[in-house]
Amino acid sequence: MSVRPEALEWSIDNCTVGRAMEILGERWTLVVLREIANGIRRFDDMRVRTNIPRQVLTNRLAMLVDSGVLRKVPYQEPGARMRHEYRMTDMGFDLWPVMVAVLQWGDRYLADPEGSPLSAVHRDCGAEVHSYLRCDAGHEVDNPRDVLARPGPGAHRRS
Repeated sequence: MSVRPEALEWSIDNCTVGRAMEILGERWTLVVLREIANGIRRFDDMRVRTNIPRQVLTNRLAMLVDSGVLRKVPYQEPGARMRHEYRMTDMGFDLWPVMVAVLQWGDRYLADPEGSPLSAVHRDCGAEVHSYLRCDAGHEVDNPRDVLARPGPGAHRRS
């Protein structure tokens, strides 16, 4: 006899993972954020560096601005029309741990034999930065199997 998972008793209608993935889940979103974190903030520079199709990049940047992850900053080259650069907002900077975790995962499973083409380092000392799980009591969680998902304060029972 199989045991019915308790999670089936709870609604996912207001799930923040689902809401986050509405913003982050498209293929190019983290690539755009990687570029901006690397100082590539202008549309044409992003196009040249990533080969993201023009309309996809336009849509992705607009969605990230509308979602509050990025903000547009006007600039104008001499003799050219006004254009915009894209900068991270506080909401965007709060995605750094996610970016570092994705980088670590990619380095572990997908890097070329010579290693990763990118590293995240601490600006002050130059040491590599890593993402870790830690509970509120200060314990570092080494094994993801030691993390339990359970209903939070905003959880609603399914009707």
